[in-house]
Amino acid sequence: MDTPLDQAHAAMEAAPEDEGRRRAFYDRLALSELYLLLDHEAEDDRLSPRIFPLEEGRIVVAFDLEERLSAFAGGAAPYAALSGRTLARMLAGEGLGLGLNLEAHSAILLPGEAMAWLAERAPEAPRAVAERPVALHPPGDLPEGLLAALDARLATAGGRAGAAWLAEAEYAGGGRAALLAFTDVAPGADGALAQAAGEALAFSGLEAGWLDLAFAAEGEALAERLAAVALRIDLPAAEAPDAPDAPAAPGQDPDRPPRLR
Repeated sequence: MDTPLDQAHAAMEAAPEDEGRRRAFYDRLALSELYLLLDHEAEDDRLSPRIFPLEEGRIVVAFDLEERLSAFAGGAAPYAALSGRTLARMLAGEGLGLGLNLEAHSAILLPGEAMAWLAERAPEAPRAVAERPVALHPPGDLPEGLLAALDARLATAGGRAGAAWLAEAEYAGGGRAALLAFTDVAPGADGALAQAAGEALAFSGLEAGWLDLAFAAEGEALAERLAAVALRIDLPAAEAPDAPDAPAAPGQDPDRPPRLR
């Protein structure tokens, strides 16, 4: 059975000149949980990835399924599970490339330059507009890839908002702009939602200023107007919290990536 990363890779390979598909592949890579092959078990938060010297440069190897890692290693092997974005940041600091899903049909060698590019995709988040629109319209034609990127990014926003809405906003004076609005936003979640929207824009090839951002409370007039004309994007429910005594695996905290050595 193909994984989402397999599907994104196949789409990119089918149209190698399509920049949108390349961006979609890297977006999926950034979001994916990867299993990084280690030389030995992690010690505290220090990782020792197995490094392979190739003619193209030194690489580490990672897989989006544990079974693929085991097949490549010839059996059980030490690994660390971490997001593609966290791995890219680690490798960019060391000048290492990535062998992804080697020996699988989605195998690809990504040079250090590609990992550095991915690590730098920390786009400016859209800023919420203070002015409320005087009218709302259906969103019309949206840039290719934007909806897919938003779906992927907002899939990780469970519990932060009830829903997201895409519309075209009309402001006093006749100005119009694309609008992404969140309703029933959890306290303190505005920044994370804005960052998710910014990353979706970046991987769609758009700038943060392309999209206005708004947050609407339950029962506010704006929320009711959005429900009438906007395109709704449902967000997943909040996940149950982990058991308090369950320690985080090395590499799982994106704000504290493991150290390479």
